[in-house]
Amino acid sequence: MIAGLKPYAEMRDSELPWLGDVPAHWKIMRAKTLLRRVDVRSSAGTEELLTVSSERGVVPRRTAKVTMFQAESYAGHKLCWPDDLVINSLWAWGKGLGVSQHHGIVSTAYGVYRAWKGGEVVPRYLHELVRSSSFHWELQVRSRGVWISRLQLTDESFLNAPLVVPPADEQAAIVRFLDHADRRIRRAIGAKQKLIKLLGEQKQAIIHHAVTRGLDPAVRLKPSGVEWLGDVPEHWNLRRLKALVHRVDQGVSPQAENQLADETSWGVLKAGCVNRGVFRQHEHKRLPLGYRIDESLRVSEGDVLVSRASGSPALVGSTGRVASIDFKLILSDKTFRLVLKDDVNPDFMALVMNGRYYRVQVEQAISGAEGLANNLPVSSLRSFLFAIPERVEQAAIVESLQVDLRRIDAAIDHGEREITLLREYRTRLIADVVTGKLDVREAAARLPGAVESTDSALDAELLDEGEISSDEIVASEAEDAEA
Repeated sequence: MIAGLKPYAEMRDSELPWLGDVPAHWKIMRAKTLLRRVDVRSSAGTEELLTVSSERGVVPRRTAKVTMFQAESYAGHKLCWPDDLVINSLWAWGKGLGVSQHHGIVSTAYGVYRAWKGGEVVPRYLHELVRSSSFHWELQVRSRGVWISRLQLTDESFLNAPLVVPPADEQAAIVRFLDHADRRIRRAIGAKQKLIKLLGEQKQAIIHHAVTRGLDPAVRLKPSGVEWLGDVPEHWNLRRLKALVHRVDQGVSPQAENQLADETSWGVLKAGCVNRGVFRQHEHKRLPLGYRIDESLRVSEGDVLVSRASGSPALVGSTGRVASIDFKLILSDKTFRLVLKDDVNPDFMALVMNGRYYRVQVEQAISGAEGLANNLPVSSLRSFLFAIPERVEQAAIVESLQVDLRRIDAAIDHGEREITLLREYRTRLIADVVTGKLDVREAAARLPGAVESTDSALDAELLDEGEISSDEIVASEAEDAEA
C-alpha cells in the first residue's frame, strides 16, 4: 500500500520554507481564518484533568504519568472539548500540542482553539499537520523567549501561522490512510518491543543466577537471612555498600547549554546518562566557557555511575560503568559515583546493580516518592546489602557472562535500531502526506472496512516507560537545564 504511493500530478510553490511545493488545488490559509481562540473556565474544577503528551497529544493525566504537584482546586482552569486544538504555549516548539478527543480541564497556560462553524479544516487532519515534523519549523520560529525552556507561542503568533488546507474529502482520506499506516507501524514496533522485553528478562535471569549462585552448580548454599535474596554460596559474604566503597561522590548542578561539549569545553552529565545499565556519554550538556571546573568531579574511564533521580521510578538507581569516554565531563548532582575498594570488581558490581535483588532495594528506598522527587538517598544506597565472593571469583563470573550477555545485548541493540527506523519512517511519512508530497487518495479508497482512529489497548502497550507530559517537562525544565 505505501510502496505504491505517487506524488500529485500538478504542484505549485508554496513560498513557505517548511512546506515547499504543494498540490496546485490545495489552499494555504492563516490559522485565524480557520480557528478561533476560546477561553471557557471550569466553575467547579471537577472535570477530567487533561495534559499534552509530546508522544500522543492531548490525553487524560491519569494515563500520561504526570508526576508534578496537584492543585488544591481546578476551579477557574481552562476547559476544552473534543476537536479543540490544545497548545502548551511554553512547549509548542517541543511538540506539546494536539487536537483533543476529550472534554476536560487543561492548564491556564495552554491555548485552546476551535474551528469556525462551517470551517474548512477536519480536526484529525489538523492534528496530524500541526504535530508533523514539517510544521515544527513554524512552531519554532514563532515561539519567542530568552531561554529554550521559556520559549512561548502566543495566541497572536500562532493564529498568524500559515496552514496548508486540502479539500475536506482529501483531508478525510489523509486521516484514514494515516490511521491505517500508523496502526501497522505501531504493531510492528510493539512486536519488537515484546522481543526486547523477553531478551531483557532472559538477560536478567542469567545475571541473577550468576551473581547469587556463582558458576559452580555443586556449590554449598546457606540462607542469606534476607527474603528477597534467598540462599547464597556459603563462602560468600553479605556486605553493605558502605563496606564496599571508599566513598560515594555526587556532582553539582550548574547552568548548562543544551548542546554537546567540544574539544575546548566541558560538559555536565544529564540524569539519563546511565539509563538501563548503559553509560551514554552523549547524555550531557555543555558548560559555559569560564565555568570553574572541580577536577575531583571529572568522569573517567572505569567509573561506576548510579542514577540518583529521574522522572521515571524505573530509572532511579540505574547503574553503568564508563567503558570509554571522549568528552571532558563532570558529575551532576543527579548522579552518584562509587569509588570501590580494591577487593571489589567494578564490572561485577555493575552487573549486580542491574539485577533483581538490587532493584527490590531501590524500589523500597524510593517508595512513596513522586516525579523528580523520585530520589535515591545516599544513606539508603550505602545501606544496600550485596552477596560478594572473593575478587578472583567476581572476575571469573564477569568473564563467563561476557559471551552470553554480548549476544543478548547485540540482539537488543538491533531491535532498538529497528524501532528507531520505524519511528523515523512514520515521522517522514506523516510529513510527506499532510504536506501533499504523496497522494494517498486511491490508497485510502482501497482500505477495507472502517479503521478506528485510536486503540487504547495498543496505546497502553506501546507507551515508553520514560514518557512524561509537557506539563511535567515545562515544570522541570529549569532544573534539568542545570544538570
